Amino acid sequence: MQTCASSPCSTDTTDTRSFLDRVIVRDEIDRYYQDGRDFIDDDRIERDLKAAVNPDPSRVRDILAKSLAIETLLPEETAVLLQVTDPGLRQEMETAALAIKHKVYDNRIVTFAPMYISSHCVNRCLYCGFRADNRQQQRRQLTLDEIKAEAAAMCGRDGHKRVMAVYGEHPKTNAAFIAESLQAIYSVEVPTRRGRAAVRRINVNAAPMSIADLKTVQQAGIGTFQVFQETYHHPTYARVHPAGTIKGDYGWRLTSMHRAFDAGIDDVGLGALFGLADWKFEVMGLVTHARELERYSGVGPHTFSVPRLHPASGSEISRHTLSPFSDDDFIRAVTVLRLSVPYTGLIVTARETKELRERCLDLGCTQMDASTRIGVGAYAAASVDQEIDKQQFLLGDNRTLEELIVDLARRGTITSFCTAGYRCGRTGGCIMDMLKTGKEGKFCKINAVLTFREWLDDFASPASLAVCEPVLNRELAAIEAQMPAFYPTVKAQYDRIVAGERDLYF
Repeated sequence: MQTCASSPCSTDTTDTRSFLDRVIVRDEIDRYYQDGRDFIDDDRIERDLKAAVNPDPSRVRDILAKSLAIETLLPEETAVLLQVTDPGLRQEMETAALAIKHKVYDNRIVTFAPMYISSHCVNRCLYCGFRADNRQQQRRQLTLDEIKAEAAAMCGRDGHKRVMAVYGEHPKTNAAFIAESLQAIYSVEVPTRRGRAAVRRINVNAAPMSIADLKTVQQAGIGTFQVFQETYHHPTYARVHPAGTIKGDYGWRLTSMHRAFDAGIDDVGLGALFGLADWKFEVMGLVTHARELERYSGVGPHTFSVPRLHPASGSEISRHTLSPFSDDDFIRAVTVLRLSVPYTGLIVTARETKELRERCLDLGCTQMDASTRIGVGAYAAASVDQEIDKQQFLLGDNRTLEELIVDLARRGTITSFCTAGYRCGRTGGCIMDMLKTGKEGKFCKINAVLTFREWLDDFASPASLAVCEPVLNRELAAIEAQMPAFYPTVKAQYDRIVAGERDLYF
């Protein structure tokens, strides 16, 4: 274990300028620009938002019809939805958002948990507890054995099948280390009361990398590669990411997903840190980014994330939002994102309260984390206490995975642990086409039933079983009614899981 409680040890032995020069490949920014400019046009976004004030209701309804047809909106159409204030029209938007979610993703929520592997970072982002000059932060990087212990706790105690591995930007967490850490997580298998548990999909939240480094990570079995732009607003980005740091290079970060696609990574995740700049601008930035990826590769983002600025160790900015972003604004942002890019998964994390996250389930949220611990090594330590000097920020929802599953079941929603798409080739352009046509939802319903049965048998308490079994039985009956040709095969796999087999999928 490597720790440092009283100094910014991330930079003690690191020549940050040399590291910056080695990391950023200028040609791997410029090649994605058009006429020497990046694709986020601040002035155009501002003009579109201004032009859309007081939208005509008929225009709004025409746009909703396009969303319901599972078509990506133009940025100017997103601007119209962002400027809706009429309560009746807002209700129509929320109703459409939920209808789209059910059409594309059916009646399920995918769960995961983040694994923080290192808090070392060379950057100096003003809002982040991990920044290099924060002397209050207690630094730590997990060894491979400690990573395996975290994975064992996450899959063997809580029952997680999906993990989001999170890394600070530092020479110690280079592409080779990330690849080794993914292999360490995948190597863990833990006996359960009826079978065996393992992490089957690892998504990665890390710094932007070169194409060569991304290929190294891709070959280790990455799921979705996630990089958040933090803010798409150029002046705000420069304000909170000091010049002379790697993260201070807006273009290197903005083009990270172009490089990911060129490195052979099929699925990418976008996000903005809401509360830094005008929230409507950030939504416009995300939609513009999605359309640019569609233009470049034919494939849009696999997920959007909507993290909100929360208090962080040693960060005054994080305690005073730079741009107002209320709970009502959060609801509007989630609604408009679901309407704007209908096929994209939408993650609302445990940064937010239980009440707000449950509200977002009715607006288009498709993924949630639970049993979340964001201290480095916190799962194996079995500590539920939050220590701000040992983690990046504070959480708002501390429910366990089992508590979340039961709450979802009480709403009639099934929890999915499906990771089949990544073993069956349903990724990238393939899954995008299937999501847009509604075909993927059929496979997802089947795999949700199979994996939910597995989790219930291995981890659920009798009280949880009593709540969840009716939901599972209803979903199984729906498969028989809606997909009779598939049902005999599905039921055979279901029965094999009941008998103790694991990791069966359709």
